[in-house]
Amino acid sequence: MSFRLDGPVVLAGAGKMGAALLSGWIARGLQPRDVIVQEPNIAGDVAELQRTHGFSVVSSIEALSSPPSVIVVAVKPQAMDAVFPELAKHAGPHTVVMSIAAGKSIASFERHLSPGIAVVRAMPNTPAAIGRGITGAVGNAHVTETQKDLCSSLLKAAGDVVWLNDEALIDAVTAVSGSGPAYVFLLAETLARAGEAAGLDAKTSMQLARATVSGAGELLHRSETDPATLRQNVTSPGGTTAAALSVLMREKGGLQDLLTEAVLAAKKRGRELGS
Repeated sequence: MSFRLDGPVVLAGAGKMGAALLSGWIARGLQPRDVIVQEPNIAGDVAELQRTHGFSVVSSIEALSSPPSVIVVAVKPQAMDAVFPELAKHAGPHTVVMSIAAGKSIASFERHLSPGIAVVRAMPNTPAAIGRGITGAVGNAHVTETQKDLCSSLLKAAGDVVWLNDEALIDAVTAVSGSGPAYVFLLAETLARAGEAAGLDAKTSMQLARATVSGAGELLHRSETDPATLRQNVTSPGGTTAAALSVLMREKGGLQDLLTEAVLAAKKRGRELGS
């Protein structure tokens, strides 16, 4: 993977998501000399990466020899007001600012930047830690195709990327894929408890549930077949799976109703946090 850079990549914040991106960048050929990490308390995986690859780590950025190609803002939303105004001073006319902070609008970054600066708002999810995430992204009117390509290259270090045309849809992305891993983990939890209710011991039931959820997810990932067909392939008419699905797919109060309610609640909360 190639990274077309006119200046360094500045990563502000090296928590779990920032570390996942950074690890992916280095693995995909981004030169350590082109990376500056702003993080006052480097530790764990990022510290090990720094020892191995030697990229710059600073607690604050005082000066740069050239404006960054991209500033990736990966600090917690509650720390944004303390961090970004100083960071924004380093954005040049060709810099793109890319945020992965939940709930922070493009406008909230633009007010600290000179007019015409490109801003991208992105929402990755936690499977980014193993390179299997997916990110929804949207840019303001100043993002060029070259900048979009650069942001795509950086985000693809964590998995797939979906570009949106409307920032309002980011809340829906957050509700589906940003929060979605928690729904899948809950499925494994509840399936294991249901196995116990059916007579299995807790350890065996959890082993079965974990392997089933992760295995089915991997099958879905590898297959070009749509989920509905994969489900039908497991379901014999009048069989055990059909009996279970008659409960999960019932017209009122079934899984579809519950997930739709859950996603809409997450979307509503995302809008509240961003207002």
